[in-house]
This record gives sequence, structure tokens and C-alpha cells, in this order.
Amino acid sequence: MDSPRPDDFSEFYAAHFHSLTVQLFAHTGDLNEAQDVVQEAFCRALARWSRIVTYDDPVAWVRRVAWNLATSRWRRVRTAVAFAKRQREEQVAEPSPDRVVLVAALARLPERQRQAVVLHYLADLPLAAIALELGVAEGTVKSWLHRARTALADQLVEVNAEGGSDG
Repeated sequence: MDSPRPDDFSEFYAAHFHSLTVQLFAHTGDLNEAQDVVQEAFCRALARWSRIVTYDDPVAWVRRVAWNLATSRWRRVRTAVAFAKRQREEQVAEPSPDRVVLVAALARLPERQRQAVVLHYLADLPLAAIALELGVAEGTVKSWLHRARTALADQLVEVNAEGGSDG
């Protein structure tokens, strides 16, 4: 057989893209997915066109590649869904009343004080690291933490006096 002309592939593509997309749509149930895998299969065929054009049935090759791509994508999605499902299986207890009160008290702090408290007590960062991260002097962080602790203590005493917490 003579070497294939460049426009042979364009004709091949035009003649078979739609029918292959319909077939893959029936397989995947998703038109966009079908178009994507058929397009990718044709891209792979183009890269090997001089060899594929010599096959008895080049359309079968493109169909097989598209089918394999769809199957691979389905497997990746299935794996991701299974992973996500396992991650969600861990049951987290609902927050205690004390935690709800503390979160509400933290929300009433000015943002920079709240950041300092979270970074120091939850992220366990030293004062110097907090100062560096927030772009302020270490003395400023100490001041924010002092004011935050005072404000939190006042708020928690008020809540406790009102009977809002058993703690």
C-alpha cells in the first residue's frame, strides 16, 4: 500500500467520529465523557496513523482505545469514590456544649487575637513563629494572647453564670 496521504486521517476522523461517540455514549452514559475519550483515541491514532491506516479495520483500533480510556477513567473515579467513602466512614462525635461555648467565644474575639490563640494553642506554634507568620513583633503576639485570654475568661464566666454550660 502507498504511504497514507495527510488528508486521509481528516477524512477518517470526519467519517467515524460521530458514530464512535454514539457508541461510547451508550457505554458511558455521559456525552461529554464519550466525546473526550473518542477525541483522545483519535489523537493517539493520529500519532500512529502511518501504521494504523494499514490495519484491516482502523476504526476497530480507535474504538478499542476509546473503550479502554473510558474504562480507565471509570476505574479512577471508582477508586476515588471508594477512597472518599472510607474517609467519611469515620464518625465524629458531636461537639460538647463546652466546645460550642468556646467556639462562640472565640468568634467574638478580634480576628488577630483569634489567629494568635489558634496558632498558639491549636497549632502549638511558639510566639516567635506566630510573629513571623503574622508579620508582627513578638511583643504584639504576647499582647494579643493576653487580651484574648482575658476576653475569653470574661465571656466564659458570663456564660457559666447564666447557666449556659455545665463546665
